[in-house]
Amino acid sequence: MNHPRNTQCEVVVAVERRAEVRVWFCSPSPLLSFPSLFKNMAEAGAGFLKQLKACIVWSWTYLWTLWFFVMLFLVYILRVPLKINDNLTTVSMFLNTLTPKFYVALTGTSSLISGLILIFEWWYFRKYGTSFIEQVSVSHLRPLLGGVDNNSPNNSSTSNGDSDSNRQSVSECKVWRNPLNLFRGAEYNRYTWVTGREPLTYYDMNLSAQDHQTFFTCDTDHLRPADAIMQKAWRERNPQARISAAHEALELNECATAYILLAEEEATTIVEAEKLFKQALKAGEGCYRRSQQLQHHGSQYEAQHRRDTNVLVYIKRRLAMCARKLGRTREAVKMMRDLMKEFPLLSMFNIHENLLEALLELQAYADVQAVLAKYDDISLPKSATICYTAALLKARAVSDKFSPEAASRRGLSTAEMNAVEAIHRAVEFNPHVPKLSE
Repeated sequence: MNHPRNTQCEVVVAVERRAEVRVWFCSPSPLLSFPSLFKNMAEAGAGFLKQLKACIVWSWTYLWTLWFFVMLFLVYILRVPLKINDNLTTVSMFLNTLTPKFYVALTGTSSLISGLILIFEWWYFRKYGTSFIEQVSVSHLRPLLGGVDNNSPNNSSTSNGDSDSNRQSVSECKVWRNPLNLFRGAEYNRYTWVTGREPLTYYDMNLSAQDHQTFFTCDTDHLRPADAIMQKAWRERNPQARISAAHEALELNECATAYILLAEEEATTIVEAEKLFKQALKAGEGCYRRSQQLQHHGSQYEAQHRRDTNVLVYIKRRLAMCARKLGRTREAVKMMRDLMKEFPLLSMFNIHENLLEALLELQAYADVQAVLAKYDDISLPKSATICYTAALLKARAVSDKFSPEAASRRGLSTAEMNAVEAIHRAVEFNPHVPKLSE
């Protein structure tokens, strides 16, 4: 896969295996060698944080008894100036004079607050797909309370008992959609031709098949012969059978999803894929306009319009990716921005990550920062692309003046600490990237 080499920094994510996202940071300048910079800053920051954490743990382990007695002594000494006895008497009298109306109001207030929290949790789950309280507990409270450290070396004991304990200590792995996935026919097959190995596993293909059925099918497909054929094609395991089904659907009418399948799997070059996607766009826009007029006539028409919307957005996003891969990066950026303005609520395709990739290639770091400010949430990392891009920008801001020796003597500055925290956040989100970027 050839990419322009005249960029100072480029992020290339080239894996459809969505449990692992590969990112390469390329720079001709030794001052901006980000993998080594990440390593140095991470080591310096990790050493400082480790010492600080050890001091805090030691103090809480051995000094809590002393602190307890000191507090008792202070309370005893200050009992007269603080009028503790009088205050306790006043509180007791206040509690004895409370009426049942107070407890009714207290119960109602607590119920109202609980309801607001429940509504916020429901809204947050609908928008982000996870619980806010659970996310905060796992991401922030668990490390402070002595959560499991998953960075222990793997070359310890390999006995059955140790293996079971290690499996239990590893946190649950989530599968994330990769919006930067390659084209199967034009790019993945090239890897197969060169190495003789299949780049995608059955697990990868199964995940993609589930997404294709979610995006490109609906309950009314059986009413249209071409869509019925494509509904079966998306479930087919054999690539040649899927391609044959797409050609069969095109013999019946101009089917947008059939063009999508051929562009993804049959086209051997990006140019061929772009031509097929343009044909798919022409067919998809016609279906979208027709279903848009009928979407309020019933639930079936609404589901069909939702499917046609997904198809149209997918085609336009892939056309923008083709333009970027063919060197028309500015055109790709414009297409992505227009698409995000046209469909601002459709976030399942994560078009902003494709936009980040193109903006980084153009070295438009201010625009990258603007996109991150809109989509980067520190309490809920969206993806490895967002986490590592945020770490890249923060590390880039301090890379010119950073020195591991100076940092070890004077400590890290605020900007350097922010960069280290961003790096740690990215590595915690996806620890595979540093290994793949070396």
